Amino acid sequence: MNSDEQIVEIVKCGGNKGLRLMVSRYGQQIFAMIVRQVGNPMDAEELTQDTFIRAFSNMGSYDPERASLATWLSRIAYRLTLDFLKRHRPFIASIDDTEVWQTDITDEQIAAELSTGNEDRIQQLQTLIDDLPPNERLLLTLHYYENRPLVECAFIMDSTSHALANRLYRIRLKLYKKLKQYDNL
Repeated sequence: MNSDEQIVEIVKCGGNKGLRLMVSRYGQQIFAMIVRQVGNPMDAEELTQDTFIRAFSNMGSYDPERASLATWLSRIAYRLTLDFLKRHRPFIASIDDTEVWQTDITDEQIAAELSTGNEDRIQQLQTLIDDLPPNERLLLTLHYYENRPLVECAFIMDSTSHALANRLYRIRLKLYKKLKQYDNL
């Protein structure tokens, strides 16, 4: 099995073998990340192909000191997916979003509410996640679904770990408040 370094060298030499190796090693991972965001497998396949084409043509900018090959590919996929979602799904800001900081809810209360295990609650939560802006959904996908550490998420999303930790808290708080609205209906 070829190492990431070997794959990168093969790609840099212009060989299609390198692209095939890269796709066979990381194609499913990148596709899974994208399809969770766009919902449509055909769009996800196209974005996955675009990710590898972009990686192939920009391999000279890859720096193994900054990120693993998988993380670098995820960063490319993240940017392409975010652009796609911005073009195909209008962003709608909620008035509720402005109230996020006006609360005395603890992180433990939020965690308890979001992880009840109740099937109805899980379905409500998934619906709310699907309605989040693309960058928030992508952050949740990277951190919670793919179990990526905040350092990797920060590289992929071109941010800092601290900023993403704050953003995750605000997203969880927003989801918590919206779930409470379901309870009051």
